[in-house]
Amino acid sequence: MKMIFLLFLFLSQSLSFAGDFNVMDFGAKADGQTLDTKAVQAAIDQCHASGGGRVLIPAGKTVMVGTLFMKSHITLYLERGSTLLGSPAIGDYSLETHKNRYKNEPHMDRCLIYAEDAEDFGIEGPGTVDGNGHPRHFNKETGRPMLIRFLNCRQINLKEVKLINPAAWVSAWINCKDIVVDGISIHSRVNHNGDGLDFDGCTDVRVANSTFDTSDDSICLQASDPDIPCTNITVTNCTFTSKWAGMRIGLLSRGNFESVTVSNCTFRDIQDAGLKIQMNEGGTMKNMVFSNLVMKNVPRPVFMTFAQQKAAVDAPEEMYPMEQMKGFLFDQIIVDNEGLDKNTAFFVTGLPGHPIRDLSFTNIYFVHPGGGTALDAQKANLPEYTLDVLKGWWPEFYLVGTLPASAFYFRHVEGLSMDHINIQIKNKETRSAVVLEDVKHADVTGIKQNYIPVELGKGIEIR
Repeated sequence: MKMIFLLFLFLSQSLSFAGDFNVMDFGAKADGQTLDTKAVQAAIDQCHASGGGRVLIPAGKTVMVGTLFMKSHITLYLERGSTLLGSPAIGDYSLETHKNRYKNEPHMDRCLIYAEDAEDFGIEGPGTVDGNGHPRHFNKETGRPMLIRFLNCRQINLKEVKLINPAAWVSAWINCKDIVVDGISIHSRVNHNGDGLDFDGCTDVRVANSTFDTSDDSICLQASDPDIPCTNITVTNCTFTSKWAGMRIGLLSRGNFESVTVSNCTFRDIQDAGLKIQMNEGGTMKNMVFSNLVMKNVPRPVFMTFAQQKAAVDAPEEMYPMEQMKGFLFDQIIVDNEGLDKNTAFFVTGLPGHPIRDLSFTNIYFVHPGGGTALDAQKANLPEYTLDVLKGWWPEFYLVGTLPASAFYFRHVEGLSMDHINIQIKNKETRSAVVLEDVKHADVTGIKQNYIPVELGKGIEIR
């Protein structure tokens, strides 16, 4: 009877682990010094040929690799205490990994983990993927590989892992569908352009319970192909720290954007903007909700621009038409910028004849440092984000500079609603709280500054 039980136990364990492929069994040295690319790729290939399963990076081991090619029905599983380490040699990264889709950046074409036309796969586990992307290894001249790039893939999971030290972006997801990102942490500070998650032409994306600390935008939504939208995106329960933006939507925007929600997130110590929403390559952007957000030390809590500019590497010579940007709700947002300078504000601007339409800002608590002067309040004819001003680059705040409004500046907008806005100014401030310039159909009520109601002519200025 005992022998039968032991045999049953042995068979059960064997069956339960039948889909596991340990890279050590394929010849990996896992000493952090030997290049183990062939061994790991052999494990991936065998796992795929066997119908799927897990490729294991074992606990406590450091496995150094160049480019890996992921395949369908495989989970690359990093056990606790394990590290998948990028090689420091650019020659170990394949040239067959598609390309970066921003113009003027071919030095970011290579990557560490690549998949194309794959389905039902993922990267999971409590271990670490370390890009080893220090400037002593990679620069613009050598090339700077991204950590991850997936092209035309679907049913992808990225769960629990720590992603650190890429030489460029952490990840580019191009024309992918059905994506789940849950419980990951990203630390991307050792090199430049350290974006976190970039979803380009992706559909049905769910990002949750994750932490971002990046040297560039933490999450980007993009649409490089005119016929492939970026749609049905949810981001929730995340924390953002960034040298640039927490979330950027647009810039690469030849295609359409629709149905995006961001909720229950915190943003802190952001150098540029918390939510940076920019439409400039001919697509349409609409129907987005941003709610239950807390920001601290975020100069532009919301920065929205509607302009014309070419960002995509495959952009045609002619400039794009301007379609539409409409349907944005911002609700229950706390912003504590007491420790910043006077250049903190919600900033929304279209172009003459091309307004951003149908905006709602409600239930916002904004702690502002003050500091605006009488000269600042009188500023007029601020630069527009036209082609002659942009000079081939992106619509950035510094091109306009200090605003004539302390808290909210809206320009070229049609259909604006504001209610339950509480602004706390900490030092002397001469500028109006709200300035509306070329704004039509505005319903601006329920605004208080230091507990005193703000109204037209006394804190609300129409130009």
